[in-house]
Amino acid sequence: MDKNTVVGFILIALILIGFGWMNRPSQEEIARRQRYNDSIVAAQQMAEAQRLAEEEAHKTASLLQESALETDSIAIAEKVHGLFGAFAPSALGEDKHWTLESDLLRLTFSSKGGRLVEAELKEYRTHDSLPLILFTEDQSNLGFTIVTGNNRVLNTNDMYFVPVGDVQKDADGNQVLRMRLLTDTTAYMDFVYTIPANDYMVGMSIESYQMDKVMPSGMNYLEMQWQAKIKQQERGRKFEERYSMVQYKFVADDVENLNASKNDRKMLGGNVKWIAFKDQFFSSVLIADNYFTSTVVESHVENRNSGYLKNCFAEMAVAYDPTGKEKTGFRFYLGPNHFKTLAAYDKGVDKENRLQLNKLVPLGWKLWGWINRIAVIPMFDFFSRYISNFGIIILLMTIVIKLVLFPLTYKSYLSSAKMRVLKPEIDEIYARIPAEKAMERQRATMELYSKVGVSPMSGCLPMLLQMPILLAMFSFFPASIELRQQSFLWADDLSSYDAILSWDTYIPLISNTFGNHISLFCLLMTVTNIIYTKLNMASTAGSDQMAAMKWMMYLMPIMFLFIFNNYAAGLSYYYFVSLLITILQTYIFRWTINDEKLLAKLHEKRKKNEKAPKKTGFAARLEKMQREQMAYQREQMKRNAKR
Repeated sequence: MDKNTVVGFILIALILIGFGWMNRPSQEEIARRQRYNDSIVAAQQMAEAQRLAEEEAHKTASLLQESALETDSIAIAEKVHGLFGAFAPSALGEDKHWTLESDLLRLTFSSKGGRLVEAELKEYRTHDSLPLILFTEDQSNLGFTIVTGNNRVLNTNDMYFVPVGDVQKDADGNQVLRMRLLTDTTAYMDFVYTIPANDYMVGMSIESYQMDKVMPSGMNYLEMQWQAKIKQQERGRKFEERYSMVQYKFVADDVENLNASKNDRKMLGGNVKWIAFKDQFFSSVLIADNYFTSTVVESHVENRNSGYLKNCFAEMAVAYDPTGKEKTGFRFYLGPNHFKTLAAYDKGVDKENRLQLNKLVPLGWKLWGWINRIAVIPMFDFFSRYISNFGIIILLMTIVIKLVLFPLTYKSYLSSAKMRVLKPEIDEIYARIPAEKAMERQRATMELYSKVGVSPMSGCLPMLLQMPILLAMFSFFPASIELRQQSFLWADDLSSYDAILSWDTYIPLISNTFGNHISLFCLLMTVTNIIYTKLNMASTAGSDQMAAMKWMMYLMPIMFLFIFNNYAAGLSYYYFVSLLITILQTYIFRWTINDEKLLAKLHEKRKKNEKAPKKTGFAARLEKMQREQMAYQREQMKRNAKR
C-alpha cells in the first residue's frame, strides 16, 4: 500500500467521524426518542400482561397490590372482581406458613394455594448429613384449575386460603389442618389435610359447600397439575439418577414408568390410581381415592451440577362434586422405598384394589424379583432382627446362598475335572487329526465323551441355574434402603461406592464410564475374579476354542471393574466374598476328588459302553448333527469338483 492510499483512508475516516459528530442528535432529541421507545415498550408490556391475565392471574394480582396506593380502591375491587369473579375475596392476601410434625414427618403448608410446600423425613439425612427434604416450595407445585361462573380460568395456586380454626386432632389422634378458599357468596372450598402420628401416608380431601353456585353448571371434575424437582440425596449421582423416574399405576393393573435415562412424556389412556416421583430410596406418591383420568406425565433430566436429578410433571383430571355431597380424596405417600413398609399398605386388601407401592423398590425382572421377594428379603430381615452390623449380615447371607448352591457347584466342578483328566486323550485326537478337518476332530472328541459318559454341557447347566440368584442379588443390594448410610470396615455407606481414592479433574471417557474415584471393594472383587479365572482355566481341558477364548475370560473381570466401580459397596462386597468362598470350594474339591481314580472310573465306563454301545442325550444329538454336517460338506465338495 503506497503513501497516497494511506493518506486517503485517513481522510475518509476523519470525514466520517466529523459527519457523525455534526449530525448527532441533541440531548432534547435523545430524550424524546427515549420517551418514544419507552412508550412502545410499555404498550407492549401492557398488551402482554393483558394476554396472560387469565393464565397468570397471580401476576395481575401482584400488580394490583402494588398499584393499590395510587388507584381508587373501588376501581381496584372492580378489576379484581373482573379477573377473579366470585373468588375475588381470595385474590389478595398474605402468604403464611404452618409447620406440622409427626414422629416421621415435618410438613410445611402455605396459605397461598393452600398446599403442602415442603416435606422433610425426620429419620433420614442426606449423604452430607443435611435434613432430607423431598421437595421445597420453590421447586414444587400442586394446583387445581377452577372455572368461574363468568368463564374465568383460575388456579388455586394464585389464590389465598385461610385456616379454619386451629389444628385439630381427630378420633384416631391424627392432626387435621383445614384451609378454606372463600368466595363473595356463602360458597367455599376446603382443603383438609390429615397427618397421622406414625405413618408416611398423609391424607388430603377437597370438601365444598355450594360451589355449584359460582362454577358453571355441569362441572363435575377438576383439572390438577403437579410438579416437583427430585433432589440429589445420595453421594453417587450417576447411580441415583438411574433409579430416579416417574412411575404410575393403572387401576387394577400393573405399575409402569417413564424412561429414566432421558426426557420422556406420555399421555396415559385409562384410569390411573397413583403417580410417583421417586429417586433411589425415597418417593413422593399422589394416590387418588378413586382414580385420575386424562393423565399426562413427563420428566426432564436436570443438569448434573444443579443438585437435582429430574424435573417431574403430571397433569390429570379428578372427579369433583361442587355441591359438596361427595368429597374428592387423595393420599400422599412421602417416605422411604422400604419394601415391607410399602407392602404393608396392601395387607388385607383384595388383589384388584392393591396399591402395589412395593413395586417402587426395583427388585429386578420377574424371576429375579420373585427370588428376592420369597427368599432374599425374608433371609435379610431374619438376620437383621438379631444382628445390627450389615456387613456381617451380607457375609452370612453369602454363606447361606453358597451352601444352597453347593450341589450345583460340586456338579459343575466334577464335570470340569472329568474334562481335565481326559485332556491327554483329547490332545492326542488333536495331534492325530489336522486342523483342516475340524468337523472330524469334533466328531472324534464327541465320540470320546460319549464312550466315557461325559457331556460338555453338564458343567454349564449348574452354572446357568445359579445365574438367577446372582442376578437377583444384583438387583437387591442397590435397592435396599436398609444398607443406606450403614458402615462396614472402610466403607461408610454400603449403598454407595466406597472410594479410597478420588479426584475432581474431569478425564474424558474415564470420568463418564469409570467415575472420578476407585472403589476398594470393587477393586478387591476384580483381583479375586482374576485369581479365580486363572484357577479355573488351569483346571479346564484346553482346546483351540478355549485358547481363543482365554483372553476374553481375563477381560471380563476388567469390564466388571468399570461396571461396578459406581455400584453399591454392599454389592461388590457380596461378590468379593462369594468369589473367595468359590475359590475355597475349588481347593476343597481338588483335595477330595482324586484325578487318577476319576480317570479309572471313566475308563471303566468306556469299557461297559463299548460292550453295549448306546448313545443318548445331548452327545448323541450333537454327533448326529455332526454326521449330517460332514455329509453335507462332502456333497458340496463333489458338486464343486464336477464344476
